[in-house]
This record gives sequence, structure tokens and C-alpha cells, in this order.
Amino acid sequence: MAIVTTETSLLRLLQLSSVSLPVGGYAFSQGMEFAIDKGWVKNKANVSDWVGLQIQQSVARVDLPVLRLCMDAAQQGDTARLWELNDLALACRETKELRLNDTAMGEALSRLLRSLTIDTPFERTDDISFVVLFALAAVHWNLSFDIAALGFSWSWLENQIAAATKLVPLGQTQAQELLGELQGDIQHAIALSLTVEEDRIGAGLPAIAIASAQHETQYSRLFRS
Repeated sequence: MAIVTTETSLLRLLQLSSVSLPVGGYAFSQGMEFAIDKGWVKNKANVSDWVGLQIQQSVARVDLPVLRLCMDAAQQGDTARLWELNDLALACRETKELRLNDTAMGEALSRLLRSLTIDTPFERTDDISFVVLFALAAVHWNLSFDIAALGFSWSWLENQIAAATKLVPLGQTQAQELLGELQGDIQHAIALSLTVEEDRIGAGLPAIAIASAQHETQYSRLFRS
């Protein structure tokens, strides 16, 4: 997949997908902490399988299709449609923790966008999906869907590998190797997301949901629940 960008859009992409963006994505493991505690994930190869499967079966089939539809709605100024897609995104979060992950990051991004004088059509900042607000920022900065999807996916991947680096634990070299190995999965996920129709949006990863739900009552936790 060839992605073409200008210098300006590249800089905006880097800003929006940077780990230094103050939205708190680093605070959530999305069930990985429980999976590691229970021995489901033990090493670099397990992390690659765990994260790679989520890219293909969740990011590609929920987040990226919703991102694409939200960008279309934002370009048309259709606030009602954005609310509808926001409800869809949150309905796809199978546990309180996964929903909190999405809405807490959304609330932080909403505050940030307002501080950057980027208007959003939402009167309140809570219960707004991070994906929806990411789409609004991407449209404001004239990013194409492919570019926005690349940044969104890369940011998600970096946060997951950072969590694995702390929890498995992995060395920094292994973490970089994983980031390199999983880059191809991101490109495939973006291409796959273009084929997912709205009534087909959804993920089926029961082990992730179980891990996330169990993490809410895990005795000792580094990550938010």
C-alpha cells in the first residue's frame, strides 16, 4: 500500500500519533496485564501473537472502519452521524475497562483539541470515543484516511508494546524488533478496514474481553482498570 503525504501533513501526523500526546494511552494494557499474570503471554513471540491478532481482528474491524466513517461525517459537518458512530464505537467495547480506555483518552483529546482552538461539535467531553475525536483532528488538519489510519494504528501499537516491555518484561531491543515486525500488520489492517461495511463492524476476541474483565479485580496492577 503506497501512502503519499506532504511535509505539513506528515508533521501533523507525527503530532497526532506521538506518544507524548497527553491523552493517557500509556496507562492502559487492554487486558494484557492479566494475560501475562496468568501465563498466557510469556515472551516476545507471545506478545507478537497477542498484539498482531488484535490489529487484524479489532483495530482493522472496529477502530479503523469507525475512523473512516467519522472522517466522512466530519467532512460533511454531520454531527448527528458523529454521535451515531460514537455510540457504535463504544458499543464495541466489551468491558468497563475497554470502554474507559476509549472514553478517558477521548476526554483528554477533547480538552487538548480545544486548547489548540480546534472546535468539536460535542458540548460535553465525557463518553466520547477517542476514535471519533481523532477523526475530527485528522479532518481539521486535512489528513487523508490512509494517513490518519497509519498514525492511529502506530500509536495503538506503540502503547501495547510499551505495556509489554514493562510487564513481560521485554528489553528495549526486543521491543524495537516487535515494532518492526508488526509494521506490516498495520498496512494490512488499513487495507482490510476499507472492505469492512458498517453493519459488519465488530470484533470477536473473547479472551481479550475475559482478560480485561478479570483485570478489573486483579490483586496487583500497574495499569488502569
